[in-house]
Amino acid sequence: MGKKDNKSGGGGGKDVGKSGGGGKGGGKGGKGAGGSGGGGGGDESGGGGKQQKGAQSINVRHILCNKMGEAEKAIERLKAGESFKTVAEEMSQDKARQGGSLGWKTKGSLLPEFEKVAYELSPSTINSPSWGMAKTSEGYHVIMVEGRK
Repeated sequence: MGKKDNKSGGGGGKDVGKSGGGGKGGGKGGKGAGGSGGGGGGDESGGGGKQQKGAQSINVRHILCNKMGEAEKAIERLKAGESFKTVAEEMSQDKARQGGSLGWKTKGSLLPEFEKVAYELSPSTINSPSWGMAKTSEGYHVIMVEGRK
């Protein structure tokens, strides 16, 4: 199955809890997706994967970057085969979370833009992640989901 990339708004660094919200942003394609960069509206997905429905909670990680270019560098490192955890520890602006882990989050507990991207991702592992990108008022997030229930 191909990797997934979503362009949309997203969640924030502290618990990515409900507050604020950002406009829509853009992002590079996920691993194997080859998407397009730049800002813009709408959602776009590349690679394989189906929209995930039915889960009420997800185990989610993210890499929070202040600038689109930093998020793109993080994605390039993931494409090169680096672990999501390693890239998050070295690049994420969210230093309160080791390895980018936000833990288990229920539907409605995340910023809407972040949640939209996260709930569309298929679960993957930190060593072979599928990811999506979201933009919020806190920055650009590279998001992966480790599990759902």
